Amino acid sequence: MDFFQCISLKEAQRLIENELLNHKIEQEILALPASLGRIAACDIQSTVVLPSFSRSTVDGFAVRSSDTFAASETSPAMFTIVGEVCMGKSTALKLLPGEAVHIPTGGMLPQNADAVVMIEYTEQMDETMLMVLHAATPKENVVWRGEDVQAKQLLVEKGQQIASRHIGILAACGIGQVAVNKKLRVAVFSTGDELVDLGQKPEAGQLWDTNSYVLAAMLEEQGFCAVRMGIVEDTQTAFLAALQKGIEGFQAVLISGGSSVGVRDHTVNAVNALGKPGVLFHGLMIKPGKPMIFGSVNAVPIFGLPGHPVAACTVCKALVLPALARMSGENVSHEITIKAKLMRNIASSVSRDDFIQVKLVYQEGEYQAIPILGKSGLIRLLAEADGMIQIPAGKTGCSEGEIVEVFHIHQIKRV
Repeated sequence: MDFFQCISLKEAQRLIENELLNHKIEQEILALPASLGRIAACDIQSTVVLPSFSRSTVDGFAVRSSDTFAASETSPAMFTIVGEVCMGKSTALKLLPGEAVHIPTGGMLPQNADAVVMIEYTEQMDETMLMVLHAATPKENVVWRGEDVQAKQLLVEKGQQIASRHIGILAACGIGQVAVNKKLRVAVFSTGDELVDLGQKPEAGQLWDTNSYVLAAMLEEQGFCAVRMGIVEDTQTAFLAALQKGIEGFQAVLISGGSSVGVRDHTVNAVNALGKPGVLFHGLMIKPGKPMIFGSVNAVPIFGLPGHPVAACTVCKALVLPALARMSGENVSHEITIKAKLMRNIASSVSRDDFIQVKLVYQEGEYQAIPILGKSGLIRLLAEADGMIQIPAGKTGCSEGEIVEVFHIHQIKRV
């Protein structure tokens, strides 16, 4: 395949999605606390009703609401106190007309009671006589059996990421174990003889490896198991060995650098040499990130990302993370976007999608997006950016004051 047969972002997304259609997802059973952040392997339904008994939401007296009709401070309704509900205990009490039972918050409602009068609206004359100073309505201060959750009610949908709010309702329903999809294991390589790892001192012409660290961190943030596999030497033999290791031990491979047109860029040749279908596209009509490679060997997707950090991270956000989420069985996007006012003009080419790093500020009651411009090799752009905007192909740019959509948001500074 010749380089720079560039395809559109949408076509790249389509090719990647088609290649991943038959990916098999492995599952495991985890204790409920360990399932936080994981993808539900199946629909999770309640096997119980909540609450399992009708209960009071306040401290007060359980009554028949009809017995309190027209009750007020000037004309109280009189009741006989016939017992007390103990917290955490069942009760066999059954109210007759004119009877009341003392009940705590969360206590089980006696039979025939359909309301609870708050203790503030009562006046106890002695151990058995009670004045009610407020007319209660049916169901007042009561949660009925099954009002919260019904049996077989869907609690978590298959493919949904389990969040803290799900942990709460699952625990309330007595569900202590959850079937989840196993975390994807992704091999992350950097390439280039100019790179050295942290802990080593770079000589003249050398740089510390950045990409494997930031890409692995991005994957871990999204719930994947990223394993840094080190720096690959600029030889065809080293590329073949590295990719073979990735294909055999992982569900996906990321390799940054080695995707452009240089004589010493070996990714395309290595992928094609390892098996079918090999490289599926090489070149994207986006900026930054044009020299991206995507291929597959033995059903293991291989993402060849540019060597410049901003370009590598842009492609990772735009294509790799959504693809890995799909492989994980995730069916709900967790991407948060906001509308913000662009604070300066940005020019763009109509022939490609442009991705611009922006700083977000909340000021004077509105979100403002401040473009952070610079070359794709400047790591500072990533450190300073709070999100990205996308200028689609066919548009010549965005104007100052225009409302844009910001995604991959990290934080928003309030001024």
